[in-house]
Amino acid sequence: MSVAVYFEQFAIGASRSSPTRTITETDIVVHAGHTGDFFPHHVDAEFAAKTPFGQRIAHGTMVFSIGIGLAASEVNPASFSYGHDKLRFVRPVFIGDTIQTRITVIEKMDDPRKPQYGRVTERCEVVNQRGETVLVSDHIRMVEKAPETLRQA
Repeated sequence: MSVAVYFEQFAIGASRSSPTRTITETDIVVHAGHTGDFFPHHVDAEFAAKTPFGQRIAHGTMVFSIGIGLAASEVNPASFSYGHDKLRFVRPVFIGDTIQTRITVIEKMDDPRKPQYGRVTERCEVVNQRGETVLVSDHIRMVEKAPETLRQA
């Protein structure tokens, strides 16, 4: 079910967590096929064993895609994604790691070009099963301001 959550209803500091998901070898192989990124750090166990990580690592872009997908648990018809800023791959993710995304509202501002919208920035932190942050990005959402009738209520 879709419920409109308007700009005024977002609170700085509000947070939520996604479900968890374990990263598999299949995830890595499929992602390599989709993107063409067959770097040996991801797909060659013998090569990866000789790196400082000692094993294959998940593609950062895959961890981002899965982590953000896990966070997409609700449909808000009053909001759409404007994009992500400050994306960082903080730690490697290995086959068998379980990830989860924590989302926290960190900023709200009026949109300078569209007065009927505001921008809500959410810090997205993907963490592993040990609670270590593996990826961080700031998701900017364009969110409709409440209709005048709701603001007066």
